Amino acid sequence: MSGSEFGKILKLTTWGESHGPALGAVLDGFPAGMDLCEEDIQKYLDRRKPGQSFVTTSRKEADRVRILSGVFEGKTTGTPISFLIENTAQRSGDYGNLKDCFRPGHADYGFYAKYGIRDYRGGGRSSGRETAARVCGGAAAAKLLSFMGVGVMAYTRSIGPVEIEEKNFDRSLILKTPTAMPDAEANEKALEYMKRCMEEKDSSGGVIEVRITGLPAGIGEPVFDKLDARLSQALMSIGAVKAVEIGDGILAGRARGSGNNDPFAVSEDGTVIKKTNHAGGILGGISDGSGILLRAHVKPTPSIFREQDTVDVSGRERKLTISGRHDPVIVPRAVVVAECMCALTILDLMLENMTARADRVIDFYKK
Repeated sequence: MSGSEFGKILKLTTWGESHGPALGAVLDGFPAGMDLCEEDIQKYLDRRKPGQSFVTTSRKEADRVRILSGVFEGKTTGTPISFLIENTAQRSGDYGNLKDCFRPGHADYGFYAKYGIRDYRGGGRSSGRETAARVCGGAAAAKLLSFMGVGVMAYTRSIGPVEIEEKNFDRSLILKTPTAMPDAEANEKALEYMKRCMEEKDSSGGVIEVRITGLPAGIGEPVFDKLDARLSQALMSIGAVKAVEIGDGILAGRARGSGNNDPFAVSEDGTVIKKTNHAGGILGGISDGSGILLRAHVKPTPSIFREQDTVDVSGRERKLTISGRHDPVIVPRAVVVAECMCALTILDLMLENMTARADRVIDFYKK
């Protein structure tokens, strides 16, 4: 299998399956000399781990991370950082009836068509559990970004028809509400909506919003490695994400240039600013110094407890009822995954940007 590595200078490779003995990640290209410990990673993993409310799977995983390499006496050494998370609460028997069937809405059929074999226990590499390994790398990236004044914040913008309101925005609620919504009223409405979905043996989709602040102008490459292209890839690589918007997103397709363009101005301290931010902080694939705004649209959890039509590996039509432990909505636990994938992308491009200008390379190395 190819494609388990992400990044160019800062490279994250993830490994492991949902029901294997463990999963993990190797982060290569991370600069030496930064303080890093397991607790720095754990606080991010705790936001993603299952079993924390009725809107997440009841699978109880501690998701305790171990750093196996790349850190010595509390500091990164510049060598590959290896993270390990043991699986401790697998119930592979829950998937026995799926051994020969393809679950609607899942990667089962495509995986089988490609490889001729698949791990039917929770989807194997196609499981959302793989994203725990991504969080390890993203947490390290986010810490380094914070020293440079760059912040990455993700939260739930909507679940089903319930959307937050800007007037109620309270950042502190992201880590307190079970929906990861920064709006107490919307959180309650979303919980009621999810109760109805669960009573009807159904699931819901939603939208994750990411805000990146403090990023200087000039980050990103102007052709294939555009900042918006790389961020889109990062978010689209999360299994349940079906669409990504930046700035005004799809509304830009209905706008006129006079309304969509962001006028430039000069601030009191002499820096270039924009009066509006329809572009979402990116122009021509390069950051423009404004805040970056992204939205990831997440499909409903495909594992629902209703009887569904499917086929088996012999090509026979079958009826399938899924059992086991599944999130009725993916969004709340995927919020930190989106945050971490954006952090990895931003740091990778910032490291790449250090070679963009000869004068800066000369200044760095001249004696």
